[in-house]
Parts: sequence; C-alpha cells; structure tokens
Amino acid sequence: MARPPGPLLLLLLFPLRLLLHLSAAAGRPCGPAGLPRDAVLGLLGANITLTCQDEQPANATVLWQVEKQGAAGQLAEGNTLLLRQLRYEDSGHYSCSVGSHLLRSLRLLVAEPPETPQVSCYRRSHDKDVLCEWPQQKKPSPGTRAMLWVRRRFVAENATEQRCRYFSKARKFLCRLKVPPGTDDTKSLVVSTCVSNGAGGSAGKDKIITLSSVLRPDPPVNVTVQALERAPQRLQVNWSYPPSWDPRFYWLRFQVRYRPEPAPTFMEVDQVMTTWLDIRDAWRGTRHVVQVRAKDEFGHGTWSEWSQEAVGTPWTDPWELTSEMEPYSSQVPTEDDTYGVTLSPRLFEEDDANGAGGSVMESSTHPVASPYAFLVTGGSLLLGIALFVGIVVRYRQMWWTSGQETSKAEGEGQHMLVPLSLPPPTLSDTPLLSHPAPSAPGGLHTTQADYSSSGQ
Repeated sequence: MARPPGPLLLLLLFPLRLLLHLSAAAGRPCGPAGLPRDAVLGLLGANITLTCQDEQPANATVLWQVEKQGAAGQLAEGNTLLLRQLRYEDSGHYSCSVGSHLLRSLRLLVAEPPETPQVSCYRRSHDKDVLCEWPQQKKPSPGTRAMLWVRRRFVAENATEQRCRYFSKARKFLCRLKVPPGTDDTKSLVVSTCVSNGAGGSAGKDKIITLSSVLRPDPPVNVTVQALERAPQRLQVNWSYPPSWDPRFYWLRFQVRYRPEPAPTFMEVDQVMTTWLDIRDAWRGTRHVVQVRAKDEFGHGTWSEWSQEAVGTPWTDPWELTSEMEPYSSQVPTEDDTYGVTLSPRLFEEDDANGAGGSVMESSTHPVASPYAFLVTGGSLLLGIALFVGIVVRYRQMWWTSGQETSKAEGEGQHMLVPLSLPPPTLSDTPLLSHPAPSAPGGLHTTQADYSSSGQ
C-alpha cells in the first residue's frame, strides 16, 4: 500500500503546479485560423495558380467558372487558372468542368497576416467597464478574429475570454471587460490579446494593469469663453463634467490651456477644482483659443483628451474702436469749386439682402467725435493756461522785487541839503534905522536893541 505524500512534498508541489498553470495561461496559442478542406489561401497582392486535375483530360476542353458576392462568371479555359495580384474581391468559389461534368470545386480565400496588436486599456469612470483597444494600420482581412483574455495576476484561475470588434471608421479593435461590483481597484490584472485569420496569427505582449491606473475620463464638454464687461484683459471660461462621470460620488480636477491666436504655444493653468476659470492676462482685442482636460481628483490614472477648442475675445471699449477707424474720403468737387462732406464707409456698402442694389443714403454733416478727444484737448488747453498764468505771476514777482531793490540803492547814495532857515542879510544892505512897519496882529515886534543884542 502506497504511503500518502508528506506535508513537505505538498508544499513543494503546489508552487510547481502554480507555475505550470501560469505558464500555460501566458503561453495561450495564437495560430492561424483553421481552413476548410476545400479552401485555398492566397496572399494579398501575390499570384496564385489553381489546378483543376493532376492530369489534363485528353481531347477535352476545361472551362473555369467563378461565383463571388452572389454573381457568377466565366473565366479562361485550361487545366490551370492563373490569378495575378490578388485582391480581397478575388475571394470566392472557383470550379472547373468539362461540358456539364464538374471536375473540381474549391474556395479561394485572399488574406494577409494580421498586425501585432499594441493594446491599451482605459476606464471612463469608477463605475464603468474597462475598454481595451489597439489601432490598425490597414483594414484586416475578411474572417480576421480578435480575442482578449483577462486574469488576476499570481492567481491560479481560468482567464476570462472576450471577443473584440473592429470599427472601420476608427480603424481599431475594441474589447469591453466587465468589472464585477466590489472589485479591488489596486489588484493587478494580466491582459492578453490574439488576432488571427487564415493567413496567420499574431499575439500581443501581455499588459499588466490595475483598475485605478487605467482610469481616464472623457474630455469636458460645453466649453465656453465669455468677455467680462469693462475688463479688456479678462476672459471667463466655463465648462461641464463629461456625461460619463458622475460628480456626486467622485470629483475631477481640470487643466486649462489658452493662447492668443498669433502665439504658437499655450499657457497652462493646473489644479483647477471648479468648472470655471477667470483668465486675467488676456491680450487686448485678440481672439483666444481655450481647451480643457480632466483627471481624477486624487491623481489616479491619466489625463483625458483635450476638449474641443473654444474661442473668445476680451471686452473692447466701443469708443476706442470708433477712434481707431479712419474716415473714408468721398469728397468730390462741386459746381462752386467746394468739396462735399466726408462720409463713412458704411454708406457705400451694397445692400444684398434682397439681391437689389443699395439704397441712397443721406450723409450727416455732424461727424461723431470721440469724447476722449475732447477730454484730451480740454485738458491740454487747461494745462497750457495754468502754465502761462504761473509764468506771468512768477515773473511779475521777480520784476517787483527787482524794482524795490533798485529804488533803495539810489536813495542811499544821495545826500539832500534841506535849508533850516533863510540866510541872514548882510550889514551893508540893511539900514540901521528903518521906519517901523505896522505889525500884524499877534506878530513879533523887533527893535533895534533886540537886533543889536542879537548881533552881539
């Protein structure tokens, strides 16, 4: 009676079985699809010779016929049929016969070996399935089959098989992986792919993913750019969450890039948690191109594609536009050698609304002037008057001070002699005795004695 294996032997056998299982799963065969017994494979663009019988019937004419895409036709005669530069349209049922007797019937399949898949996977939100896809340089041959297998890494279990579809407009294969509820987003998964047809098979390189690493939201939608009143360097950008992302459970963070149309490079703003952005360094009067993309709020996965471009121009003062417009000169000499008024170019535009010629418009002799021109002119005039008054007052003070100093200098250099009393008369001219003159009332009476005493 055989002894059961010991615990040590079981511990050694378990890793071996696990490695064999994983190697078998990883080495899943990916060969050419099986062909029916009566099928013949022809490579796209190559030549092929179809043979009716090994030996040509004697004294008999072999006739070839073909039936493809629901239509039958007669081909050349002979035991062999040469087809040059095969196309997909040459696939069909070929038969050879002698008279009404059928000798052979076969099916020609034109194909080329499939391209090696370069798979990439993404998930549009936390509650969506995983989508895996890979592009195709050429349209795959008819009958090409694409398969995808998913299994958990380091777990001995059978892989989940998924059939992939080819989308001709996008020129890519797409596979959808169902994610069971409650699956751990951090667990590693192994994704394997295989594309095969009658001409051969090609397996892609295994890809290891996690549900959180393949998270890639759809681009934001409804991106608009609006100008702000009386803000010539600001733009208001608004957008919405993509329909595939539910903001009630998880949020997104956004990145905004913008550029004025003359500039070749974008300026970017990161870490935007709202669905709007106020641009404060826009170029005046220049149209700007704006795009937005999104990512999971915690940084899981990758950025979405950029949204569609939205354009907008900052607010511009209408008076500035009016002042920058030059009038259109339409002056013509009149009969009295004078010139008419200058009209706006709008008066010479044709009215093509009803397909008729433009109507005659009366020009206005009161041109519209910008209030800024009046403000500048008035301010310059007031400034000139103030400067003139200041200069006059300044020089007037200087002239007054100079005049005072001149008069003082002249007064100090002269000595005026002011007589205190009349000079006394000489003795020769004055008689010693004179008749007394009548004295005036209240006057001073002078006698000879007084005079003599005064002379002494």
